Amino acid sequence: MAAEKGKKAAAGEKTVRVGEKTVRSRRPRAPKGDPSAVPVLSADNKQVSEVALSPIVFEAKVNQHLIYEAVKQYRAGARRGTHMTKNRALVSGSGRKPWRQKGTGRARVGEIRTPLWRHGGTVFGPVPRDYSYAMPKKARAAALRAALSQRRSEGALKVVDTLPVRMQEKPPHRLTQQLKGILAKLEVEGKALIVDHEPTDALVMSGRNLPGVTVLDPSHVTAYHVLDCRHVLLTSEGLTKLEERLA
Repeated sequence: MAAEKGKKAAAGEKTVRVGEKTVRSRRPRAPKGDPSAVPVLSADNKQVSEVALSPIVFEAKVNQHLIYEAVKQYRAGARRGTHMTKNRALVSGSGRKPWRQKGTGRARVGEIRTPLWRHGGTVFGPVPRDYSYAMPKKARAAALRAALSQRRSEGALKVVDTLPVRMQEKPPHRLTQQLKGILAKLEVEGKALIVDHEPTDALVMSGRNLPGVTVLDPSHVTAYHVLDCRHVLLTSEGLTKLEERLA
């Protein structure tokens, strides 16, 4: 028992007794020399520890067609589908027959709103509709794992301990300046995805004010969000919940 406790302490684990269960209070550190380990940075861009990424989530086979299908399904669901054209029943004009059916030598016409005439109705034009469609849950999860694996291989993934953006008695733009300063120290420029477990209102509002920055909970991350940015920033809690969801 003593040797086992010593190993847990060396690995950085800490257990807490809750009722009849023993739970781990924080994520264990990665062993030295682990190829799957990545540095955990502070808000000042200083390494505080290392963490081992799950090979199931971050070393999956990159299936480009599956990623394409997941992105297509996400973008189809985002379409509003409110476009419309007028058919012969909605276009303005009289319903009177312009001339008699026979005897004039001209083609027979029933009304001036016919689609064959100028200013007439549109045949089979677009109508309001819902473009969203379903995709298997396992396929969406596999596409997200492939997208995360691709971004990790590209070096676009970073893990931070916490993002200390706190609500204070200051104007709202000061929150934006806090997050902007943190991203500058972490050398994150351009479009960025921040994944944090249950992000605070301060973090969400400050990220909303920065163009190209998206703040999401791990349960809402999709393959589209991971690919539509230059940097993927994961907090320690966000990384844990994301691996729990996908592994």
